Amino acid sequence: MKKLNNLKFILFALTVGFALASCTKGFEAKNQNPYSLSSLDPALLFTNAEVGQGIGSYEGEQTISQQTVNAYDLGATEGFNFNKNNDNYNNGRWNAEYGTPLKNIEQILFTIKGDATHANLNNMARILRVYCYMTLVDNYGDVPYSQAGKAYTGNILNPAYDKMSDIYGSLYSELHTAVPALSNTNEYVGADIFFGGTGGNVNTQVTEWKRFGYSLMLRLGMRYSKLDQAKAQSIAQEAFAGGVMQSTADNVYVGYNAVNTNGVTGGIRTTNPYYYYIAQPFATQLTSTNDPRTKYIAGVYANPNVVNGTLPDTITSHQFGFPVGYDQTSVQTAPGYRGQNVNKNAGQNYSQPNYNVMFSATAPFFIITHAQTQLLLAEAAFRGWITGGLTAAQYYNAGVQAAMDDFKLYPNAAAIPLATENSYLAQPSVVYNAANALKLINTQYWIASFSNGPETWANVRRSGFPALSPNLYNNLLGGDFVHRMAYPVSESSNNSANYQAAVASMGGSDNLTARVFWDK
Repeated sequence: MKKLNNLKFILFALTVGFALASCTKGFEAKNQNPYSLSSLDPALLFTNAEVGQGIGSYEGEQTISQQTVNAYDLGATEGFNFNKNNDNYNNGRWNAEYGTPLKNIEQILFTIKGDATHANLNNMARILRVYCYMTLVDNYGDVPYSQAGKAYTGNILNPAYDKMSDIYGSLYSELHTAVPALSNTNEYVGADIFFGGTGGNVNTQVTEWKRFGYSLMLRLGMRYSKLDQAKAQSIAQEAFAGGVMQSTADNVYVGYNAVNTNGVTGGIRTTNPYYYYIAQPFATQLTSTNDPRTKYIAGVYANPNVVNGTLPDTITSHQFGFPVGYDQTSVQTAPGYRGQNVNKNAGQNYSQPNYNVMFSATAPFFIITHAQTQLLLAEAAFRGWITGGLTAAQYYNAGVQAAMDDFKLYPNAAAIPLATENSYLAQPSVVYNAANALKLINTQYWIASFSNGPETWANVRRSGFPALSPNLYNNLLGGDFVHRMAYPVSESSNNSANYQAAVASMGGSDNLTARVFWDK
């Protein structure tokens, strides 16, 4: 699989293309530079849309899901760990999806509409578009959809919000038609960083994108598990029959290098690293089961604020998570408080992210994985929603092993030996059993989805597992969880009428405890 093949050149070409195009905007034809770029290959826009997925913050969805903690409540940093509605973190996901990815995708679809020479690109763009809008609905609820991205193509500057359940229905329809329409008799998209690149071929690319699309359809179908089980079963069975991911080679992810670095890890790695810790519920899950992934996720640094180029202590028994519901001062009253770090007058004596591996500048960003897909199949099999496949236990074991195998893609990590994986799976608290199937499956999904915050948070809400205790910091949510992100402040000021209509549609309040339609 090729990730970021020639990406530096492609992004340079995009930058130059936009710059040159802007230089002649509004000029008469006789004044145009004959050497400027007058059009742009839509496939290059697609590259940009793919790369744009690796954006976000570990202070968002992972904090809500109690995997990471920003322990320092210092005004600008106050957010979900402190049950507060902070636009710094609310707008991150909104801007990430409506920014480069959807702008480029909508432009692609407009540009190549009806062009048979770009049939595969059209359907690939539609699949990626589904991923973007699923993320937006899962995080916010009602969002602009049918009118979104139409500022240039339709002169719609203030798009209306569509109802979230309607959007999901449309997204399913998109997958239902776009995925099977991919064909190896159509064009090869070399600019595709997921499954394209130099030396690739259309047969492999189409196979991989179909697996991506059907795995995404399975994810979408399982979102209905509490709302409409008949619909969940129907969509899951269709996805399974269509052909989902078969191995970790099918993973869809954005890779990085020393020039093009991971933006999700960038903020916490480079700005006051001592603010950030592994949350106690997540650390306890790892250490209590002697999870071999622990050493790649967590570490104890001699100086909490000096982490780049420093190797942490990764011994499992030395890892302790920061308690949820506390800040840098109140943590001193937490049971078992471990004190400040002795080598620094800032930072606490708790496990931090391992900035050498999972939180490295070159750590990959996973969009959808074989591990996640196997675990969803395990739940679907347990519920009797799919037929003709493996048992729920077999899917469960395969999903856990695939999640461990993913670490071979991280810097400074190595494949976890099969014997170690099997030993982990044999532990009484981990081994599959039907009595605790949903808890086991979805707890493992929580771990497997760690690097993709929107997905880990969505599945915690959907499944109810792991059974986390509410964050009671100042009890600002009345003992409830954060169920959605509030809309960015810019929407209430720049798109006020449509914003107000969306808030009214969702119950009249743009708060953190309102629920998206499938979160019943």
